Amino acid sequence: MIGVFDSGLGGLTILKHFLKELPQYSYIYLGDSARTPYGNRSQAVIYNYAKEAVDFLFSKGCRIVIFACNTASSQALRKIQQKYLPKKYPDKKVIGVIVPLVEESAKNDRIKRIGIIGTKATIASNIYAKKLSKLNPKLKIFEKSAPLLVPLIEEGWIKKRETKMILKKYLRELKTAQIDALILACTHYPILIKDIKRIMPKKCLIYDTGKIVAKSFKKYLEKHQELKINQSSSPICKFYTTYNISSFKIFGKKFLERKISKVKKIKL
Repeated sequence: MIGVFDSGLGGLTILKHFLKELPQYSYIYLGDSARTPYGNRSQAVIYNYAKEAVDFLFSKGCRIVIFACNTASSQALRKIQQKYLPKKYPDKKVIGVIVPLVEESAKNDRIKRIGIIGTKATIASNIYAKKLSKLNPKLKIFEKSAPLLVPLIEEGWIKKRETKMILKKYLRELKTAQIDALILACTHYPILIKDIKRIMPKKCLIYDTGKIVAKSFKKYLEKHQELKINQSSSPICKFYTTYNISSFKIFGKKFLERKISKVKKIKL
């Protein structure tokens, strides 16, 4: 069983590609929409939320958990991996979404100027800039926080005029910087990818986050056979939310691009 965790609905954009690339596995998705957005919270709070999610998913039989959330990946992943897992779950793994995006970006020789848009916490961590600079010191990096996008998306305001106006304002600086590529450093943002592509110049490469993460995860599973994650002829996919079930089903369908028939509400 593979666990996928996000602060809300955004991680479904990652799960969507897992189901396409690795349909032979069973998944459990946990969206903590009751406490979203994580991006405006302190590192200590995000770490505690992440621990609770890990505990829940491991209790449900997951052998590995993917933080399909850039904020949790940037603020809590390293501490979870280095301090929490060795003591409590030495035989299990937790990984994030940042490294696959960084590696994909850094290896592209055509990219000289790269933009990053994400939550306040992710941008403040400077994790993308640090990792990108390490792999490609010649890259010019431009970052922009977009704190209003996650709550707007979670509320279902995807097609609202106000959301498009705010998105355009956030992207203005990156557009002016004439970037060659843009990293969507929040798994909620791909739901707005059509609007982002419309706003940014055609020459600007907009990464398909879920596709990149799914391909990287496939290689990871091939490398880590010791996890013993069984394939199935009849895999299942379970969904949990900490907020409203009907909202999860309605808006989650747009993220996952398939019907979500059954969701359980939990309290972390």
